[in-house]
Amino acid sequence: MDLIQQVPVECTFCGETIDILVDCSLSHQEYVEDCQVCCRPLIFTVNVDESGGARVLVRNENE
Repeated sequence: MDLIQQVPVECTFCGETIDILVDCSLSHQEYVEDCQVCCRPLIFTVNVDESGGARVLVRNENE
């Protein structure tokens, strides 16, 4: 199982797909990171299941 996974997500502002790195050693995380394309702030909620797979929910601060 990889502790760091690259996960593609879609920016809620510009619609571009960006790749983020997820630390799968934590089962739940929430953090803010700027879109690599449009530089607007995105809120990432990450949940890692028992098998080590990461699920990422992306939203902006107005949602």
